[in-house]
Amino acid sequence: MITTHVLDTSRGGPAVGMTVILEMRQASEWSRIGRGTTDGKGRVDTLTEGLPIAPGTYRLTFDTGAYHRDRGIATPFFPEVKIMFNVRDTDRLYHVPLLLSAFGYSTYRGA
Repeated sequence: MITTHVLDTSRGGPAVGMTVILEMRQASEWSRIGRGTTDGKGRVDTLTEGLPIAPGTYRLTFDTGAYHRDRGIATPFFPEVKIMFNVRDTDRLYHVPLLLSAFGYSTYRGA
């Protein structure tokens, strides 16, 4: 299972309503696996719902531009954030959070 959680550190709370896309790399191309919108807690846990996860390289794309524009930032510095990561053990949970502000972001392997 692959999940994410977005926290808006400049607002001190969850980033609600952000679109997130999950893709898997196959050779030199990316294939969409899932798409979701962060809930009231900033979480998306349905990206791989009902789908088997294979070992490989995955990418999460966060539509940070639309999120910031909806909150009054006309020209966001980061229009989107892409995070690539490897899945080796398909029996484990892969939780990839995003900590976001208008001019920076960070991520880590969550639990």
